[in-house]
Amino acid sequence: MSMDNLAVNDLKAFVPAKDMTIARKFYVDLGFNENWANEQIAEFQIGSFRFLLQPFYVRKHAENFMMHLTVVDADAWWDHITEIGLKKKYPDIMAKPPQLEPWGLRVLYLSDPTGVLWHIAEQPQAN
Repeated sequence: MSMDNLAVNDLKAFVPAKDMTIARKFYVDLGFNENWANEQIAEFQIGSFRFLLQPFYVRKHAENFMMHLTVVDADAWWDHITEIGLKKKYPDIMAKPPQLEPWGLRVLYLSDPTGVLWHIAEQPQAN
């Protein structure tokens, strides 16, 4: 079989949501576009990247679910999160400013209202 027949058109993760209404609002507040939604699923997009939000919650799963978003400027994302008061709107989330990790990325850690951990990471420029 030729690899041409195995071409991929898209790849999206199914992200769990304990409360779809709150989770959908969180992602819109954060800056994602909600492309479409129904009672079973919602698609969110930022730039050309998308994920699916689903009304599914198992605590151990949600608390171990992670997404990695590579950005140009982690500090700009931190400023955005601070300016929109995301932590005040969603007091149960975790938000830590960017820091340089031993593996070479500057990472801002952000949890959503379900407990999904987002790594919002920047590759620092070499001097």
